[in-house]
Amino acid sequence: MSRLQVVSGKGGTGKTTVAAALALALAREGKRTLLVEVEGRQGLAQLFGAEALPYEERKIAVAPGGNGEVFALAIDAERALLDYLQMFYKLGSAGRALKKLGAIDFATTIAPGLRDVLLTGKACEAVRRKDKTGRFVYDHVIMDAPPTGRITRFLNVNDEVAGLARFGPIHNQAQAVMKVLKSPETAVHLVTLLEEMPVQETADGIAELQEAGLPVGRVVVNMVRPHHLDEDTLRAAAGDHRAGVARALSRAGLGGARRGGLAERLVDPLLAQAAEHASRVELEREQRAVLAGLDLPTYELPLLGAGMDLAGLYELAKELRKQTVAE
Repeated sequence: MSRLQVVSGKGGTGKTTVAAALALALAREGKRTLLVEVEGRQGLAQLFGAEALPYEERKIAVAPGGNGEVFALAIDAERALLDYLQMFYKLGSAGRALKKLGAIDFATTIAPGLRDVLLTGKACEAVRRKDKTGRFVYDHVIMDAPPTGRITRFLNVNDEVAGLARFGPIHNQAQAVMKVLKSPETAVHLVTLLEEMPVQETADGIAELQEAGLPVGRVVVNMVRPHHLDEDTLRAAAGDHRAGVARALSRAGLGGARRGGLAERLVDPLLAQAAEHASRVELEREQRAVLAGLDLPTYELPLLGAGMDLAGLYELAKELRKQTVAE
């Protein structure tokens, strides 16, 4: 598996949840994983029931059995710029003075791409970081990235900056970041739902990423609802079977099947629900066909009726792990 895994998706598809579940799935393999948030929403902290993530890396979960660990941090562009200034220009306290003067906001305003360079650069630094023995500090870095509509520009902005700054530290930093982002060590996963708009945005996002030369990983279909009716029943739901349904309800002890009886009154609501279910199943079948045409590996994660909490994250991680092993 890639060492840097970027998770994106249309808003509302649960990309943050998938990123967290992926980190836990890797931890179950005994891996040391870093979860990175770049949008300042503190969505990861909410999922793990933790305090707001700081700029420093913090352990937030341990895999069952204690073999693997999940660390997390929220990357702040301002702090990242101070790090950058210290690393390349040794500004020290002068950098903090620049912050007070508002120079950092000024810098990221006149060069909007600089903010994204700082965010992606911090994640890429974590990917490359090694300990004193020469081993990588993290086996995997998972980035909860911006939505699909902005993901290509967010990742590829380093190319733009590299073109503007043709030498010096900024140029070298941008080149180093792009070397990681466009390497086989990186994969950009897109999260979708079995609905027309998210699937279309996923297809468009994949095309844009591929055109930019960025490595596309997998499609993760999230919140997949179960099918309660078999194919014969779904076909029957489209026809007029009121009398037969009423008799079946009556045999089940739900009142008489005669007109006006309890069983007869239940028929219309049940048939309406069955028709709605059949319509949804057909729509999902169509969207699965579109996703299959993208010719990318696909994972599916179930809709958890009880909502999302830490137990739910572990359940999704278990499902991801199962599908990974089955490949």
